[in-house]
Amino acid sequence: MSWAGGSFGERARCVLAPNANMMTLDGTNTWVLREPGARRSVVVDPGPPDESHLAAIEAALEESGAGEVGTVLLTHHHVDHSEAAKAFAERWGCGVRALDPHYRLGSEGLGDGDVVEVDGLEVRVVGTPGHTADSLSFWVPAESTVLTGDTVLGRGTTVVAHPDGQLGAYLDSLDRLHALAASREVTAIWPGHGPVIEDALAALDYYIAHRGQRLDQVRDALRTLIGQPHPEGLAADDLPRQVVEIVYQDVDPILWGAAELSVRAQLAYLTR
Repeated sequence: MSWAGGSFGERARCVLAPNANMMTLDGTNTWVLREPGARRSVVVDPGPPDESHLAAIEAALEESGAGEVGTVLLTHHHVDHSEAAKAFAERWGCGVRALDPHYRLGSEGLGDGDVVEVDGLEVRVVGTPGHTADSLSFWVPAESTVLTGDTVLGRGTTVVAHPDGQLGAYLDSLDRLHALAASREVTAIWPGHGPVIEDALAALDYYIAHRGQRLDQVRDALRTLIGQPHPEGLAADDLPRQVVEIVYQDVDPILWGAAELSVRAQLAYLTR
């Protein structure tokens, strides 16, 4: 599936960063949100400090008719989302709001339940830790849409980046998003990577089922490994990679390092 960003609904434009790789899919999605006719925009996840990407964001702002950026919001701290944020905000004379104080510019933070209002645009903050401890999602009620950062991707599934990320928290976050989708308050997902998801409920059903299946596979792999003879013992440090080699046989080995982070999160969850 080809993905290049574009305009969505009446209030959003996605500018795709030129940082495609195995982890970022087509690249990082920077979202420019603006109430129709408003003077200021909200920019979510300015992405990497690539001048061509920053110029593309500015072009998107000009095309939308916005004269200013009201604020920059971060879904989480990973560099492909946050690295350009402070410099971009300084260029526009606004702040950066994030859950983690280290990534803020200015005095305003960001947390679950906050409501960000800029020239009539309302963005509600939903705490969705799990991928990272500081992961947030942004619900735009006027569009019945939620921006999920890396919590839900437009294609494939995300990594629970253990030890910063925690599987228990991630499962709770999926349940929170699922409740919004089940109530029809959210019908679509605008992710941090990959294409827009038009059926939020179906995507979240899949994510929750997939995590349950992976946990069952990890349990089965543990039984297999424990049942095998280990003359020198079963080293705890080696266990996550051994589980990966059993459970993730269908995944390109180049991604096994990321899969091992998720397995470590799964093992911590199963042994809590």
